Amino acid sequence: MNLATIAWKSIRERGLASSLTALSVALGVMLMVAVLVIYGILQSVFSQRAINYDLIVGAKGDPLQLVLSTVYHISPPIENLPYRYFQELKKDPRVAVAIPVAMGDVTEQGGFPIVGTVPEFFDVDYAPKQPFMVKGHGFRRDFDAYIGDRVARENGWGLGSKLKLVHGGAESDHVHDEEFEVVGILAPTGTPHDKTVYVNLKGFYQIQGHDKPLKEAIERERKFFGEPALTDEELKSEIARIQKKYGVHDHSAGGHDHHGHSHDLPDVQKEVTAVLLQCKSAIAANLMAGELKKGNQGQGVNPIVPMQRLFTEFLAPAQAMFLVMTALIVLVSGIGIFVSIYNSMSARRREIAIMRALGAQRGTVLTIVLAESIILCVGGGLLGLLLGHGLVFAAAPIVAAKTGLLIDPRAFSTYELVVLPVLLLMGALVGFLPGMTAYQTDVAESLNN
Repeated sequence: MNLATIAWKSIRERGLASSLTALSVALGVMLMVAVLVIYGILQSVFSQRAINYDLIVGAKGDPLQLVLSTVYHISPPIENLPYRYFQELKKDPRVAVAIPVAMGDVTEQGGFPIVGTVPEFFDVDYAPKQPFMVKGHGFRRDFDAYIGDRVARENGWGLGSKLKLVHGGAESDHVHDEEFEVVGILAPTGTPHDKTVYVNLKGFYQIQGHDKPLKEAIERERKFFGEPALTDEELKSEIARIQKKYGVHDHSAGGHDHHGHSHDLPDVQKEVTAVLLQCKSAIAANLMAGELKKGNQGQGVNPIVPMQRLFTEFLAPAQAMFLVMTALIVLVSGIGIFVSIYNSMSARRREIAIMRALGAQRGTVLTIVLAESIILCVGGGLLGLLLGHGLVFAAAPIVAAKTGLLIDPRAFSTYELVVLPVLLLMGALVGFLPGMTAYQTDVAESLNN
């Protein structure tokens, strides 16, 4: 009979106490695995992999707010930019792709964020080497819309469904008259795209209140670009010229049927919330970001930078705190193993003395006790790893259904590789003192007692 078998038989004799101490280790490791996997998932979502653009260009303000509003739709937009600004960025020789987005409204049903954009938005992978998969067809009419997978499921919408927009967010009760038709449903991505409705930017501009009053739009654009203000006569002449070309469409007066109404809108009355840029090189992106930072018109933000700051300042400390807590749970479990084995020593003195009398060396007795401690620690750790990943596997479909966040049930953190060696060391340390007690057992005295 080898030493491991003897140690295992000794553990089985104290089945209840051994099981409880091993279970405490397993629960601690399970929590640790869950924290590591969840942190890895959050790091994946709030990273460059969540958006396949080099720069987000928006109004001056907090870069983090710009990223949160544009990419994750969890913060109100800072301010809008003139449409002409987007056109100038698109013409920049350093820019490969420029996609405008306009935001501010939500769906009447479910309060999902609305994003006005162009058909080219869906030609760009939503993440590196992750193209959009769409059921349906592209934008053909001004009032066409794509919906994310979660929007479709929660609202029960399909191709051909009609939707209306609520102006200014979910708290507002101003429902626009215009209706959009669902012409495409996005396949699940595990990103904010799943909970977003994308509408044709042409239709977005024709919604009541989305076209800036002509006089105000002209004055704001000239001020934005640092151009001298027009005199009253020049302003009247410019307004007359634009109205002659495009006609007069006073949305604020409700002068026409908004359901499916479509017309051209002067560029000066259009605004964008942000512009998504793919540059021709990383150097070009850095140069553009630096130039925009020095100017007073807008800012160019690499989305990974503010998200890394968010991780460093908030999520990383939270992860560290949870890991410390779970490490303390494992440590307390180790102390429980120590107490269990140490207390059993007094009852096992005669057993140890008999082993010694039969020829067992002191070192053999010490090794058996250390083996018991290591089996409990490592065995509990292995059980904890299985329970941790089992928990992630069971939670994955529930989280996906509730939040749209796709969790890989096979997700694995490299930090888990450290768990078993640490538990092996802890088992050796925990078993050392009880092992020394067994090592020093006096054979004659124990047999006489």
